[in-house]
Amino acid sequence: MTQILAIDQGTTSTRAILFTDGLTPITSAQEEFPQIYPASGYVEHDPADLWRTTLATTRAVLSRTDPAKVAAIGITNQRETTLAWDRSTGQPIHNAIVWQDRRTADTCARLRAEGHEPMITARTGLLLDPYFSGTKLAWLLDNIPGARARAERGELAFGTVDSFLIWHLTGGKTHATDATNASRTLLYNIRDGGWDADICALLNIPMELLPDVRDCAADYGSTQADLFGRAIPILGVAGDQHAATVGQACFTPGMLKSTYGTGCFALLNTGDQMVPSRNRMLTTLAYQLNGKPTYALEGSIFIAGAVVQWLRDGLHLIGAAGETQSLAQTADPSQDVVLVPAFTGLGAPYWQPDCRGAVFGLTRNTGPAELARAALESVGFQTRDLLGAMQADWGAGQAAVLRVDGGMARSDWTMQFLADILGAPVDRPQVTETTALGAAWLAGLQAGICPGPEKFAQSWALERRFTPAMPPDIRAAKYARWQRAVAATVSV
Repeated sequence: MTQILAIDQGTTSTRAILFTDGLTPITSAQEEFPQIYPASGYVEHDPADLWRTTLATTRAVLSRTDPAKVAAIGITNQRETTLAWDRSTGQPIHNAIVWQDRRTADTCARLRAEGHEPMITARTGLLLDPYFSGTKLAWLLDNIPGARARAERGELAFGTVDSFLIWHLTGGKTHATDATNASRTLLYNIRDGGWDADICALLNIPMELLPDVRDCAADYGSTQADLFGRAIPILGVAGDQHAATVGQACFTPGMLKSTYGTGCFALLNTGDQMVPSRNRMLTTLAYQLNGKPTYALEGSIFIAGAVVQWLRDGLHLIGAAGETQSLAQTADPSQDVVLVPAFTGLGAPYWQPDCRGAVFGLTRNTGPAELARAALESVGFQTRDLLGAMQADWGAGQAAVLRVDGGMARSDWTMQFLADILGAPVDRPQVTETTALGAAWLAGLQAGICPGPEKFAQSWALERRFTPAMPPDIRAAKYARWQRAVAATVSV
């Protein structure tokens, strides 16, 4: 039986999942790694951790099968996280600057004040925000001694995490990324399909640093034979949210998915239309196959599952993430505690990088249960913010049902609240690890062992539909309370 290996390199952990050629998961391995916070608003990863956990989880999975059966590898990754490394040694010049990092907020504000945002948005679909890779890369070149001179001599390579892993997996033979990851850098013109020389010049980034851009299903070279016992071709790559869009089979314009991991990311397929947002959504690529881009509107929430990690690791209110649901169920219904988890600023549709989290409605009787409920509810409220903005941009063609995936999607309580606060059905698929599934399908498609989009979409299977049960007046009151809390947080 032919198999496909998906490497899912995320923000807090790395996973490897082995699939059959029919895209049924067989076995998996996962390993967490440390988050590094050098200063307020700074978030980094040690590149050695990214590489080490990728090797460890991949080897763990391959130890349970015959590597000769693995026809292809698909890679999906945390997006926007930025690395630069020496082309001859592969040695990074600094820690990876994570997508959540806000150190370039002042740079973005200056560029915005100088009037550059309209041009950048028109070409990249993105806003001027520290979230994206371009200003992170500029910071590395400006702040690491000798980096700019080395870059101008062609000695350095830039990449998001996919490029970094591909480089090391292939022994430096391939310096490439896919169109979806490229579309998140602030440097890629999604209308023309190439790196934008004007934006690179604006940020003073030598274009020699940049990787080759390929389709999501394409040849990215093969792994070094000594890594896994044989050379395995890398045939599929997509940023995590794009891979989840594919894994959810959102191939038809108007289809909508939301992934709940460290953050939350909702993507609405807009087909071959590059829809400019009037409501501070992002215009991005959903995926690119056979040289043809498919566009999407995206809303990005910086803190979703990370709020549960905060309850566990910051406040020590829980010992494991799974305890949050049972705590929330016991919360006092008479308390209206609202948590705005702006730990690293607010994403769409607010884009306020400098505001910080806040809690409203505390009473003397507020305890762990009420905070847990408020944390889970914050994810639903933020999703409603996104979907409302998307509806305004896209109009009546938006799907009436939201497809969900990711770790938090396993929480029945959270998904029921999501349906309640949206006033719309929420569908959870049988395979909630759709990010890895999408990467596996892309690799299998390129390998010729997986079906095309239409047939693959027919295999999508519903595990449970959550339907709204909250009375409309309570829904309206809760959401109005959330909006007041956000307004107060932003104004501080």
